[in-house]
Amino acid sequence: MNNIFNLDNPFFTALGKICDMIVLSLLYLIVCLPIITIGPASTALYYTVVKVIRRGRSYIFREFFKSFKLNFKRGAIVGAILTIIFVVLYFDLIFAYGISSPDNSTGSLMMGLFIGLTFLTVAFSVYVFPVLSRFDMTVKQLARAAAFMSLRHLLFTVLMILVNAASIIIVYIFFPFVFIAPALSVFVNSFMMERIFKKYMPESEGPGEVTGKDEWYLE
Repeated sequence: MNNIFNLDNPFFTALGKICDMIVLSLLYLIVCLPIITIGPASTALYYTVVKVIRRGRSYIFREFFKSFKLNFKRGAIVGAILTIIFVVLYFDLIFAYGISSPDNSTGSLMMGLFIGLTFLTVAFSVYVFPVLSRFDMTVKQLARAAAFMSLRHLLFTVLMILVNAASIIIVYIFFPFVFIAPALSVFVNSFMMERIFKKYMPESEGPGEVTGKDEWYLE
């Protein structure tokens, strides 16, 4: 009976993580409202999911705004560029679809080209903000790293895109899911992303008691 009401048992631990994800998702959605903040907010979302929800370090608001402020400039630049690219691709796809027909091979070729470019852009966007949250890079270095990882780890890339797509579909069918979808999709994807990141991070310098560093990202 005592185990049932033990706050450390699996049920309460899972419930706590769910509540944290709802709070974090709401925070993320609110901060994203100005549009220009989508980049740094997405960076902070990944950082907070891994450090607070998965590793149990610190607190949601503290870590979210810590990452948000630290990566604001680079995140805003990348976010703005991606927004422009997605808008252009959207209209390109509409145009290509409008001229596509069995008798118009040009329209079909354009449609295929724009679908391919859209996939590459989506794949890039899956990586770029998590990479920014973990590595200290210039915007140029960040773009190269995200592009390289998205193609080098293509299977994980496709799986993470599917996770994001599933979240969007569920929100479309059941709108209240939006209040947990951002953090939950990042939480699921982080198991793949962290596996990738460990290939590019230096090995641990030793126990925290000795080095004085909390290498939570290597756990």
